[in-house]
Amino acid sequence: MELKKEVLSALSSCKRYISGEELAKQFGKSRAAVWKAVKALKKDGYIIDAVTNKGYILTEDNDILSAESIKQNMKHKIDVLYYPSVDSTNSCAKSIAAGGDSRTLLITADEQTAGRGRQGKSFYSPSKTGIYMTFVIHPDLPLQNAVTATTAASVAVCRAVEKLTRLKPEIKWVNDVYLNENKICGILTEAVSDFEAGIVTSVIIGIGMNISTVNFPRNVENAGSLGVKIKRASLIAAISDELMEIALGDYKGFINYYRKHSMILGKKINYIENGRVTRALALELDENGGLVVEKENGEKLTLRSGEISIRKI
Repeated sequence: MELKKEVLSALSSCKRYISGEELAKQFGKSRAAVWKAVKALKKDGYIIDAVTNKGYILTEDNDILSAESIKQNMKHKIDVLYYPSVDSTNSCAKSIAAGGDSRTLLITADEQTAGRGRQGKSFYSPSKTGIYMTFVIHPDLPLQNAVTATTAASVAVCRAVEKLTRLKPEIKWVNDVYLNENKICGILTEAVSDFEAGIVTSVIIGIGMNISTVNFPRNVENAGSLGVKIKRASLIAAISDELMEIALGDYKGFINYYRKHSMILGKKINYIENGRVTRALALELDENGGLVVEKENGEKLTLRSGEISIRKI
């Protein structure tokens, strides 16, 4: 198993053919052992071209997700857990954090069988057509400030997409990323808290993005996909790196980016709170990610994350 990972790492980092003899010398193994490792990788779904007297090369068609393929693309090295299938990456992360694990951690899966969204909604997560990831940090922040993690995540998603593609996504307050008027990404932020100390000990940031997903369930409205060819491991790593940059202190830069990419600021909206619909004008985003609105009677107030949702008129 270890040799298989080593061979995959070598093939992933090299753009030329590598001979079996070269790999064998590199890892101190026999050529037969290398051949078995390559055969095992092919069985896992990796597309590896083998040419006599040239060796092996990992082709550009590969979009196989693994902890190793994500780590190879990361600038900020953190622990990564990968699952072919999981009920929910957020649920998995909460269980790990609740057990006292203090690592900064990324959990990802090829599919979710019970993907979760805000307000108890589900997130459609078919196998290998999107990215389903949860980022776990331990900020020791005052409880009331942890909600900024959601706005930070939406910025990280947009920045990563812009760096890897020519697309220009927008943010719908508070946690959705849109492209061409369709929702391509949802974010669910949860907290593991020490209520006696009044702090958040772990912030669980779940991100689900449709890459090539089609045929959405009928109850899913305004859904779309990124619609470009992109390696999921590269995108997951880029989002993780952007989140780490924000977590390490790029607060002012991220909040200004959020404002520039908002799809509702300066527009009339409906906001729904406790089942009641109210019309208002979206004025600005405050320093903590709250949405400042002006109601039709002239009253101004700041909306926070939670049970509130926004609909453009």
